[in-house]
Amino acid sequence: MKNLVIIAHPDKNSFCYNGIYKTIKECIEESDQELRVIDLYRDSFTRPRNAIIDTYKSNVTWSDKIFIISPVWWFRLTPRMEIFFDEVFTPGFAYKFVNITKIYAYPKPFLRNKKLRTYITHGAPALPVLTLYLNSVKLRLVMGVYTFVFGWRLSLFTKTNQFWSVPFVSNKKREKYLRVVKRNTLKDLRN
Repeated sequence: MKNLVIIAHPDKNSFCYNGIYKTIKECIEESDQELRVIDLYRDSFTRPRNAIIDTYKSNVTWSDKIFIISPVWWFRLTPRMEIFFDEVFTPGFAYKFVNITKIYAYPKPFLRNKKLRTYITHGAPALPVLTLYLNSVKLRLVMGVYTFVFGWRLSLFTKTNQFWSVPFVSNKKREKYLRVVKRNTLKDLRN
């Protein structure tokens, strides 16, 4: 299988990079499956970006499975991940609008055959995000991005994992998070 990992954290010492990404990468390498990595904070984002965006699109097309890793900043993913969505998951490549009436259309996804797993880390605790803010980060990501390009399916919700209070939890809790990552990755690699 062809696995694409997209990491969107500028700090190589972060839990996203040095924990989640490292765990996924090791699992894929041990499985002898193919691996490509898009490291959004190591790639140049100076304009024009046409060449790098074409490379990203080629990697997405190549892949069978995509793993996305990003922290949440200001109730969205990192700026470079958002640029990735804006400039890679474009109409014509990732989806198209199909007209129903003159003023209404629905998105037809072109990447429906890709399997997706997402890990997002929060500095905030779960309770306020899940209740007061109605889990708006995950809802926007799944309903506002993923369903357009990957189609509607329940696994987009169930395979979008959130880790809470990451800067504040104990190492024991982080190790528990990484056991979840390893278990999920090994399961994803078998399927």
